[in-house]
Amino acid sequence: MAVASLVLGIISIVLAIFGAGYQWIGVLLGVAGIVLGVLGKKDPAQAGLAKAGMICSIIGTALSLLLFIACAACLMGTAGALNSALNSMY
Repeated sequence: MAVASLVLGIISIVLAIFGAGYQWIGVLLGVAGIVLGVLGKKDPAQAGLAKAGMICSIIGTALSLLLFIACAACLMGTAGALNSALNSMY
């Protein structure tokens, strides 16, 4: 479970940075990575790997959520500006 947590955390970070419009998938993968990291910490032999997975998953989830909100705000601002421009034309 520790390895799966680390893999999901890394994928979540990659989707947060490069997945334009797919940050919500990064949030889901990050949350799953956090859960697997918590479960993986129960095995003392893989506690370090589970901790690294949890850290990557938390960073990936936070980045994905932040960039998703920023992208949504940008789209709403663009839509508002376009609506104002169209209303002023007619």
